[in-house]
Amino acid sequence: MKRSSGILMHITSLPSPYGIGTLGKDAYEFVDFLERAGQKFWQLLPLGPTSYGDSPYQSFSSFAGNPYLIDLDLLVQEGLLQKEDFQFIHFGEDLEKVDYEKIYFRKLPILKKAYEKGKEILDDEMDAFRQGQGNWVEDYALYMAVKNHFKMKPWKDWGDEIKKRDEKALDHYRRLLKEEINYWVFLQYIFFKQWTALKAYANKKGIRVIGDIPIYVAEDSADAWANSEILYLDEEKNPISVAGCPPDFFSETGQLWGNPIYRWDVLEKRNYDWWIERIRENLKLYDVIRIDHFRGFESYWEIPYGSKTAAPGRWVKGPAMKLFDAVKAQLGNVDIIAEDLGFLTDEVLQFRVDSGYPGMKVLQFAFDTREESDYLPHNYDKNCVVYTGTHDNDTIIGWMETASKADVAYAVDYLHLTAAEGYHWGFIRGAWSSVGQLAIAPMQDFLGLGSQHRMNIPSTVGGNWLWRAKKEAFTEELADKIYQLTKRYGR
Repeated sequence: MKRSSGILMHITSLPSPYGIGTLGKDAYEFVDFLERAGQKFWQLLPLGPTSYGDSPYQSFSSFAGNPYLIDLDLLVQEGLLQKEDFQFIHFGEDLEKVDYEKIYFRKLPILKKAYEKGKEILDDEMDAFRQGQGNWVEDYALYMAVKNHFKMKPWKDWGDEIKKRDEKALDHYRRLLKEEINYWVFLQYIFFKQWTALKAYANKKGIRVIGDIPIYVAEDSADAWANSEILYLDEEKNPISVAGCPPDFFSETGQLWGNPIYRWDVLEKRNYDWWIERIRENLKLYDVIRIDHFRGFESYWEIPYGSKTAAPGRWVKGPAMKLFDAVKAQLGNVDIIAEDLGFLTDEVLQFRVDSGYPGMKVLQFAFDTREESDYLPHNYDKNCVVYTGTHDNDTIIGWMETASKADVAYAVDYLHLTAAEGYHWGFIRGAWSSVGQLAIAPMQDFLGLGSQHRMNIPSTVGGNWLWRAKKEAFTEELADKIYQLTKRYGR
């Protein structure tokens, strides 16, 4: 990877007249903005269909795309919708926030109309799509159809036979819900068609896409239902143990994520087939993959199911290089960014070195006055990706307003921050001027936005993943300023 830079900006945060960013006109204009700004990378959050809480890190599928991101105007161009089908429907009043409830109740019925019009004329294309996707699309479409049949209950609360994937029950629901299954396949066909065209446009302009994949699957997902044998689940399909993080300086009780834990012994016997398939399919979506919670492959925090906090957990050894040796043997050298944040032991650090993948340095973590930090730029080596902050961080302006006075003073002194330059620009300069091979900043930091525009506050439910940019934010002046900074530091 050559010395370069990019911008973190999720699709949902793009401007759009329809309540949420989509794969349409504004996405193409953002690619043009990236090109003018001299950027070589566009980083996204996971693109999967979101469930309760709207987090892209808790998805109904590790393979599928989010139907919310389908662009309606492109469907009009294809003749699958008419403008009148949605032009008078309100998808949310606030141009800077996604109203997911309105998107769910108002957009999906419009997409159903597109299916009704397109199911016969696109029959051959959909068949070809199905054949090219392997088992995941059939499992996902059946899962979503049955889930809707059971009024969106989690799969572990379905009837016993279908929950446990009894063959007779599977055949019964495939017949009963054939039309609904086809609808969910149609949504995936449209999503991949629109995404593939957008990614090709970006690649043609020399911009590569970094996609984010969570290490774990959601408990209520097609992944867990169709592949329960690779997870620690009991006979009734309830998790035996779940994932999280131990207590630390940030949280006295740790973080209880609740995702089921992999049975790495089973996966090893199968030569890690599910994980290899997951990475192979994600390489169709992205040019580079960032794996969230990479340290969990070396050791992970396992918490007994039913625990109220993460405190009763324990460290358990993961597959480490056995998994990634298998990945390399079957897929070759894959461009992967290792999210190696959190509690790092010597073993985790060695594992990351052994993998050869670049780790992450978050500049916002560098200025803790109580200790010398590995996140200070003078401690970097070249094989890293430097961020001003991630989707889980406050914005730089927000951090400057809420961090301790001592930490802020340390940052001001170290980075030579000035109000005249803009504190956010000083942080971006700090990342761009570092030796790290790739530097990335969230769009909020380029725009100098405060805490109310941050993407996520970890360990909280509600009020996250909402931020949207205003269309007028993407000016030529801003692009040119980013370009000049990027050129100055050889990125």
